[in-house]
Amino acid sequence: MIRYLLLRVGQAVFVVWAAFTLSFVVFYVLPSDPVDVMAGPMSNLSPEELDAVRAEYGLDGPIIGQYLTRLGRALHGDFGHSMQSGQDVLRLIAHALGQTLQITSLGLVLGVLGGGALALAATYVRRPWLRQTLLAIPPLGVAVPSFWVGLLLLQVLAFRWHVFPALGNHGWRSAVLPAVTLALPVVAVTAQLLARSLETELRAYYVQTGRAKGASRQRTHLRHVLRNAALPALTMVGLLVGGLMSGAVVVETVFSRPGLGRIATLAVSKQDLPVVQGLVGLSALVFVTTNLLVDLAYPLLDPRLARKAPQRPGSRRLVADAEALRDTWLS
Repeated sequence: MIRYLLLRVGQAVFVVWAAFTLSFVVFYVLPSDPVDVMAGPMSNLSPEELDAVRAEYGLDGPIIGQYLTRLGRALHGDFGHSMQSGQDVLRLIAHALGQTLQITSLGLVLGVLGGGALALAATYVRRPWLRQTLLAIPPLGVAVPSFWVGLLLLQVLAFRWHVFPALGNHGWRSAVLPAVTLALPVVAVTAQLLARSLETELRAYYVQTGRAKGASRQRTHLRHVLRNAALPALTMVGLLVGGLMSGAVVVETVFSRPGLGRIATLAVSKQDLPVVQGLVGLSALVFVTTNLLVDLAYPLLDPRLARKAPQRPGSRRLVADAEALRDTWLS
């Protein structure tokens, strides 16, 4: 287990480093100059003044030197200052982080609960037409664009019925529509994957054995089948966290919420490299942390994964088994 954790931590560090490096490379591949974009087309600055601005932000040296300097500062928690506002990047992100976490965390909870309830209902009902109707909902949810759902919710629940505020951040009620918009893709993917796993587990021999011993259909479905079928869905939920972070960019734009999405949109359009790298580093850190927690939660649902480690001390059997299970679920 210790080797397994060290391997996962090493993979997490590599992912964060790769994301930071890729964001740096992409910005330097672009044909435009960040300083020229910051100054604007109507700028009256002379070439000497533009060179001074480049020197101030460390953009005048060799690319390798710039990369190593930014990487070294990032390791110490210093991403520099925004090229547009001059604010410290970490303070700028921390100020907007709460607004984004409010809708993403609520969207994740609603998505997981809604997807789980839909999958359980679809596999528990006995009427074929109702079962097929419920199973047809998740593919439809995956196909519908998030921005269209957000505009539809605005039109119906905000402008026509006045149930929730349309724009801005005015208490918990203004977070409902953005959170529901983010939750719908999570509901669809979770329900689709969990329903398939439940159908597979319901055909297993232990289900027939439990029913033969007198276990009720509801108890078998909720206490035994659901626990075994939850592993693939749990893996996918860890992957969907990254989708929630990226989906917040569109949702916060649609609902005019001040958060990381709006900051990311402005930073990319203005080629604000320090802010972009700070956002990329934060997103990668959240993603790898969530997936690490998901990996640690596997033995809670399947104790066999936890019992394999003591059988062969110092071996990599647990790592190989976990990797094989994960690859099978993702495929």
